[in-house]
Amino acid sequence: MKKVIIIKYAELNTKKDNIDFFLKILKKNIETTLNDNTKKITYDHGRMFIESESDDFEELLEKIKNVFGIHEINIAYKLETTDFEEIKSTLAELVKEQTFSTFRVTTKRSDKSYPLDSMEISRILGGVVLRTLNGKVSVDVHNPEVTINVEVRRGKSYIYFEKAKGLGGYPVGAAGKGLLMLSGGIDSPVAGYLAMKRGVRIEAIYFESPPHTSVDAKNKVIKLARKLSGYSGYVKIHVINFTEIQETILKNAPHDYLITIMRRMMYRISERIAKKNNCKCLINGESIGQVASQTLTSMTCINAVTNMPVIRPVACLDKNDIIDIAKNINTYDISIEPFEDCCTIFVPKHPVINPEKYLCEEYESNVDYDALVKKAVETAEVIKVEPSSLNEIKEDYKDLF
Repeated sequence: MKKVIIIKYAELNTKKDNIDFFLKILKKNIETTLNDNTKKITYDHGRMFIESESDDFEELLEKIKNVFGIHEINIAYKLETTDFEEIKSTLAELVKEQTFSTFRVTTKRSDKSYPLDSMEISRILGGVVLRTLNGKVSVDVHNPEVTINVEVRRGKSYIYFEKAKGLGGYPVGAAGKGLLMLSGGIDSPVAGYLAMKRGVRIEAIYFESPPHTSVDAKNKVIKLARKLSGYSGYVKIHVINFTEIQETILKNAPHDYLITIMRRMMYRISERIAKKNNCKCLINGESIGQVASQTLTSMTCINAVTNMPVIRPVACLDKNDIIDIAKNINTYDISIEPFEDCCTIFVPKHPVINPEKYLCEEYESNVDYDALVKKAVETAEVIKVEPSSLNEIKEDYKDLF
């Protein structure tokens, strides 16, 4: 008898004929997360199994919890047999190590040729537990302290007592790549997280305007990307020097249209970076009505400069809901650090909330913005951010702490 980790898929089971595609990506993502060739990972359409020669199962479980595409994780005892007498004797030994007063037995039998059905197995094994613990426990099928799970598969059996909830969703990369417009705020990291949950591998684009924005603002975004990389293995950040474009807009456009035209330029640059890096969509943290540039009229006017799909995962979420997710994924405390990005330093006193597309085009026609956009794309800095321990982060980015 040895311990293994059992991974259950849930939503992936709806993929039927395409499930192998998703499972191969899930397996690869787990291997990347564990970064350890000593772990053996196997799978079928019902379960994935991770075996280890050491007893580091709790540590493994903590790492795997951050992998999208997993519904449930169990640390199980594996028997290399389906012999019922051996299952009974093994369970009798295992329950002696558990502490509970009420229980139930739940059985799954994927091997339909097995001579006992699931109900019979559960009933007999429940009797084994009662006899072993000699009246100290009782059966409660509705609200037990412990559920004893037994799975009988072809040639093997598994017994486990506890389960950990996974993140669900699809494996990162299963839906292709998207480019996340990552600012230092609360919303865009949450948008990136939610996009990854739907299987999108993200790259990020960040607009800086030195000297108007500080190195602290840039480092803040690197820290946010590092948090997001914990769910995907890595995140590439394309850092765009936006100073010349932003200063040109300030000199040549009415102040109430500054944000609208600035966002249109960001979309143009993002589209070019996305296409250059094989990203299929743009992703951002826009939430309907939250600020002037996020009214439906503004979003329509800004969106008009690109033909790429623009995914807005938090568009219909309440701000408090976004904050709750940010706290759960540990980006909130970073996002509220007081370092301004280029979207906030030039905010006009009264930004237009219902901009006209033809006016934007008229104001933009006064300057050769296409040349500025081309220059910004060609001079982009690329930073690859990977998960690491706090000590490694301190060593790599000493100026962040």
